[in-house]
Amino acid sequence: MNCKSLFAGFLPFTFVIGLSEIKAQTSESLIYPEEKHFKNMRQLTFGGDNAEAYFGFDNKHITFQRTDAKDGVPCDQIFYGPIPKKGKLDYKLVSTGKGRTTCAYLMPDMKHLLYASTHLSADTCPPVPDRSKIKKYVWPIYESYDIFVADFDGNITKQLTKSPGYDAEATISPDGKTIVFTSTRNGDIDLYLMNIDGTNVRQITNEVGYDGGANFSPDGKMLTWRASRPQNDEQLKEYKDLLAQGLVMPTSMELFVANADGSNAKQITKFGRANWAPAFMPGSKKIIFASNHEHERGFPFNLYTINIDGTGLERISRDSGFDAFPMFSPDGKRLIFSSNRNNKGSRDTNIFICDWVD
Repeated sequence: MNCKSLFAGFLPFTFVIGLSEIKAQTSESLIYPEEKHFKNMRQLTFGGDNAEAYFGFDNKHITFQRTDAKDGVPCDQIFYGPIPKKGKLDYKLVSTGKGRTTCAYLMPDMKHLLYASTHLSADTCPPVPDRSKIKKYVWPIYESYDIFVADFDGNITKQLTKSPGYDAEATISPDGKTIVFTSTRNGDIDLYLMNIDGTNVRQITNEVGYDGGANFSPDGKMLTWRASRPQNDEQLKEYKDLLAQGLVMPTSMELFVANADGSNAKQITKFGRANWAPAFMPGSKKIIFASNHEHERGFPFNLYTINIDGTGLERISRDSGFDAFPMFSPDGKRLIFSSNRNNKGSRDTNIFICDWVD
């Protein structure tokens, strides 16, 4: 996970698309010739910034977060809908519509979802970093984020975190018993586990640096996540100075894997740049992720796969803009991700789904 709250740029409405767009959904023109692992690709959203899409345990529904000021969504809110067999995606707002939200995940009962929200602090969107003053590309780590459970009518049914500081980026283990999330409750940005009801919170990373966007393997035995690790005193000071302002700089992150309890952690990439949004592939032996490491200017982002021992790197996607937030369906048959492809020169980021071909 990968959490678009950390991706700058990304209704109680059903989004309706025209006939030409329905035709585009089923067209193989959405797939670049080199994208040999993609088949039957369809575009599920049209317009705005849409990302962080996650399958439900039933393989049939997704949640995602969306920003589109022209549709009255000035900062990320959470939406839910059934994956259509063809045609348009009908979705509805399932967060409160207040504050900013991120990182939704459907609960095992398929009647609730969890997500992080700032709505207890204010109904309005929290301020974004002023990069003209900071002069660096940074992500905000809002202390007002807490993790909530809600039903599909937008009603909060439980608050899972109440500690001071940032609590977000939560995903659920395949057996539905455990949540992994990111928190600043100890003064750094670390990974924690808790039971599905919010009890038995325990810290599982302890190195200085950002640890976040964790996902479980399909067999439930491992975790993968993104992390920054300051390499010298200058980088350490920069990291701590930014963190004191509720910020983190994501331009240098690498991927890690560990046992599901956090033990035996290993770094599996050393590519430099921003390597992030990792998710396990079917079989729990490979990881799919987004990276800009092949590009000196830091763009585009494309999807890659790699073995859990760091070998076998393969570039999967070829858009010249942005491909990220990949996730496989629980049955391992389909991939969902966000992309700038087919946005007709706009800055829109949309959600795409396709069959996976080995």
